[in-house]
Amino acid sequence: MTEPQPYESALDAIPGAHPYPRSSRYHDAEIGIHTQPDGTPVRYVKRRLLPPLGVSPEDAETTHTVSSGERPDHLGQRYFGDPAAWWRIADANPVLDPRELTAEPGEEIEIPNGFPGSGPGGGMRGR
Repeated sequence: MTEPQPYESALDAIPGAHPYPRSSRYHDAEIGIHTQPDGTPVRYVKRRLLPPLGVSPEDAETTHTVSSGERPDHLGQRYFGDPAAWWRIADANPVLDPRELTAEPGEEIEIPNGFPGSGPGGGMRGR
């Protein structure tokens, strides 16, 4: 019986190619290549630093009052049309654990304006 060959991505042939979709929090993270002692190159995502907290005019934010039972993925869907976009809201607030965003009903949290690549005022507010 023949051993199965390891899966190869088309990106493996492109040095430094990015494996994450545009909507991923890691899309803009730099890709590094580590060469193992046997010469095998291994791609990895370099450290992702959080953006500074605060509001710049082009990135104006709005606030959201947390309701009982809400979760970060609910907010990602509501404000960006993608439940996986919760990380944008977590980045805009001083939390270590995303569950802290919705832990306290009545708390106000910041919602960033737009989504990378969506153009001015992007996102899907009020859905």
